[in-house]
Amino acid sequence: MSSIKGRKGSIGILTGGGDVPGLNPAIRAVTIRALHEGYQVIGIRRGWAGLIEIQRDKDAPNHDHYQVLTEEIVNKVGRTGGTFLHTSRTRPSAVPDVNIPEHLRDVCRAKTNDLTEEVLKNLEFLGIDYLIPIGGDDTLSYGVHLHQKGVKVIAIPKTMDNDVPGTDYCIGFSTCVTRTIEMTHALRTTAGSHERFLVIEVFGRYAGFTALLPTMAGAANRCLIPESKFHIEHLCELLTADRSTNPSLYSVAIISEGAMYEGGGMVFESEEKDMFGHKKLGGIGDRVSHDLKELSPRFNKGRRINVINQRLSYLVRCGDPDAIDSIVPMAFGNLALDLVMDNRTGRMVCLRNGIYDNVPIEVVTSTKKVIDVDKYYDKDRLRPLFKSFSQKPFFIMTSDF
Repeated sequence: MSSIKGRKGSIGILTGGGDVPGLNPAIRAVTIRALHEGYQVIGIRRGWAGLIEIQRDKDAPNHDHYQVLTEEIVNKVGRTGGTFLHTSRTRPSAVPDVNIPEHLRDVCRAKTNDLTEEVLKNLEFLGIDYLIPIGGDDTLSYGVHLHQKGVKVIAIPKTMDNDVPGTDYCIGFSTCVTRTIEMTHALRTTAGSHERFLVIEVFGRYAGFTALLPTMAGAANRCLIPESKFHIEHLCELLTADRSTNPSLYSVAIISEGAMYEGGGMVFESEEKDMFGHKKLGGIGDRVSHDLKELSPRFNKGRRINVINQRLSYLVRCGDPDAIDSIVPMAFGNLALDLVMDNRTGRMVCLRNGIYDNVPIEVVTSTKKVIDVDKYYDKDRLRPLFKSFSQKPFFIMTSDF
């Protein structure tokens, strides 16, 4: 074991996948509580990548791969966005040859390499007793894998898509929705000035929470989600009717990046895949905007309606967290330490029906968390269903998994 082992033990913490506001508050919460309880905290840099880059030599220059955290370090960044530990979309069980660390290239020569044994040896080298990964379903799925290998893992769910199973809420979702509503309303002034359609593309590969909830809150007339394919002619007809009843002659659609035309598939920026097998999405907003412009004369007495097309993209995941993404990460971090103190591992902290709790980490890989279309989406009107809100969770449709 490494000499950096703490008095009660060492806790490793890392952030993986896309950055969101709320990661630094979560790291701060874990660190402050752990130090007060007598543990040492080791921050792993760049997600799972940090655990394959380490060289198991006390004289090796490993400062770029991990750091011992202190109250001074985490207090400085605890209220800010992003992650000061940095992040990556690394999957140690499927590392392509171009990403193999230099010191392993002589022994890892396959096109794709499983470096899990390196991760396990590096955790032992660091003396880490408990590992707390913060991430979405991809990052946490590898946490499940390590748990099955005997590592003491306690997961914290993070993704602005809010699609990690087992929890109503994932860190980053509230700020994403807040920003989406704010930016869509800001763009209304331009849409109204030019009497156009406004098409907003937002993140959401398999689940449409980031499109449906802002629409439910009044940010848009219509929304398209991955869970339900759409006919572009029908969307154009609806938006044209919405525009005609608006005194400023504009209408708004929010579109999930994973939304699909009837008979078609997802739209990708390129064919390149990440380590989790995902191609980068992007472009559905461009395609919809083009088609709306071309189809609009059919529903607007022969006259074309132009389109303002905006992809919000990283604008909703940058910057500082809102109130909810400051409070929930604090609670999640302390929940994780509760589990450490009770030596309960293989768990994921969660928020369910307004109550903080924890669930088996295996829930991450057991199912997909998507919108229940029959309950929450009107496939004919391309908008949220507004039924009884009694006994629903805080974010309405996020408890279905």
